[in-house]
Amino acid sequence: MAEPPLLDSIHSIEDFKRIDRKDLPRLAAEIRSFLVEKVSHTGGHLASNLGVVELTIALHRAFDSPQDKIIFDVGHQAYVHKIITGRAAEFERLRQMDGISGFPKRTESPHDAFGTGHASTSISAALGILRAERMLGGTGSVVALVGDGALTGGLCFEALNDAGQSKQPLIVVLNDNDMSISHNVGALNRSLSRMRTSRSYRRFKHNTAEFLRKLPKVGARMFGDALRLKNRIKYFLIPNVLFEEIGFTYLGPVDGHDIDTLIEVFARAKQLESPVIIHAVTQKGKGYAHAEQNPEKFHGIGKFDRDTGKVNGSAQESNSSVFSRTLCSLARTDSRIVAITAAMPQGTGLDRFCSEFPDRFFDVGIAEAHAVTMAAGMASAGARPVVAIYSTFLQRAYDQILHDVCLQSLPVVFAIDRAGLVGEDGETHQGVYDIAFLRMMPGITVLSPSSQEELAEMLRLALMSNGPVAIRYNRGALPSHPITQPVQIGKWEELLPLFQSKVVLIASGRLVKNALEACAGLPAALINARSIKPMDDALLLHVAAHGMPVITLEDGVIAGGFGEAVQAKIGHVVEVIACGVGEAPVRHGPIAEQDALCGLNTEGIRKTILELLERMR
Repeated sequence: MAEPPLLDSIHSIEDFKRIDRKDLPRLAAEIRSFLVEKVSHTGGHLASNLGVVELTIALHRAFDSPQDKIIFDVGHQAYVHKIITGRAAEFERLRQMDGISGFPKRTESPHDAFGTGHASTSISAALGILRAERMLGGTGSVVALVGDGALTGGLCFEALNDAGQSKQPLIVVLNDNDMSISHNVGALNRSLSRMRTSRSYRRFKHNTAEFLRKLPKVGARMFGDALRLKNRIKYFLIPNVLFEEIGFTYLGPVDGHDIDTLIEVFARAKQLESPVIIHAVTQKGKGYAHAEQNPEKFHGIGKFDRDTGKVNGSAQESNSSVFSRTLCSLARTDSRIVAITAAMPQGTGLDRFCSEFPDRFFDVGIAEAHAVTMAAGMASAGARPVVAIYSTFLQRAYDQILHDVCLQSLPVVFAIDRAGLVGEDGETHQGVYDIAFLRMMPGITVLSPSSQEELAEMLRLALMSNGPVAIRYNRGALPSHPITQPVQIGKWEELLPLFQSKVVLIASGRLVKNALEACAGLPAALINARSIKPMDDALLLHVAAHGMPVITLEDGVIAGGFGEAVQAKIGHVVEVIACGVGEAPVRHGPIAEQDALCGLNTEGIRKTILELLERMR
């Protein structure tokens, strides 16, 4: 008779602690099967979680959450942590509007010690927690679990430098799988590779083994004894100077899928009472063949067939693909064009550019600020750089956009992918702030296409500009239809005429489609605000002259956004109602439900129009 699943017995961290240590590998197998099954129905971050199953089990076995604090960098790999801390039953609604988040969230559980969603923050947060707890009399351990990809971010180096000199007993676990989202790049990754595959260590091990095997009679026994000394020998031969020199005790590399070894290493780290870094080598996607073979695809994935690995999705070309295809076409005739991304070549579509123009493609790792300033340097030297970064990650380079690009009026193009509401990733990933923070920067042009054809044309125009240009476009696919009125910077398109209308809608980006549907059968004019900055002042003044109230629609925050710019221009003449995202962060869930929550879906926009018309009677 088959034993009942161990996973079914876990409703709290105490339940997990009661499982016999010898049964933990069986639990790991059950968790992997559970993850594949649940994520295939909801979508989510799969490969990263499959890679940290044993690592997370060992962490929770060696430490006592929530008294001990475990901080997950990015947090996309915290699903196993959520299961172990009693949230398995909630995975039916993972990343859904009223379900659990795909990231650690302090309001969700006391075991989620710090809310995360962006890379490279965990060591800083963990050191802050540790210092505060020691100051207030606490004695618990604080652990930061950080991936090797996150270590390409400058914030990690700042935190490591501070932590090393602090002498505080911070424990940093380096989850080394040679991947962040895409394959890691840079000198640090090469250093970690040397640690994993040190030639001196491998050569010494091979030569010693051959020598011992050849010894008559005692060779086999001595060879076995030598193998047990392997780890001790390794510590002397593998280059760990990087961490030791800044004040950390380095332990590893260790097998990140060996629960017993991990528990023992964590126990050693707790005894040291000084900064420690534990180097654990793992395999992203482990245990699910499709994710092992293509970890990038299964990093963040939609619903899929667990047997075939095939993703359920639209057949229409994505906006990211349209951007990349257009950029490649333009680059064939302009050798000055270069493409830059921050560890997201596949997500931004730039893997195509990389294949065709490898010498003009630069992936700088998770270092958005560096990407922008490097682009500024390239632009100052005559190149035409295009920086492709998700909206939520571009926030991390705010100062560089202002100081290094805009104040020097350099011709850098920002391709802002995932602008606006992004869906299931939730609050930390919403791309709703870029209009507000870019609009106030000097000399930058901000464009917002309502169709894929406009996106392609805007990229062409941006690369002809003599100053900085940002093009913001949403996740997924904009409508595809011919351009009937030429796209121009600072000019808008009148889609539904002002003549015989009673209200005017001015919409940007993907919301133009929703607005067009909402206006059906109503006395409403519609303007496609292709250029958010500069605005079409002539058309705005023409609208004001008609004396009709105006409704603005933007896929971004109202505060400091496009609608407020329109209010400042003509709000003293006509009523302007700004519709967009409010101050409260929009929680995770499907984009359609987020639109409805913000009143930006077709029904919500139509309701706003009808209420305005009713007041005008």
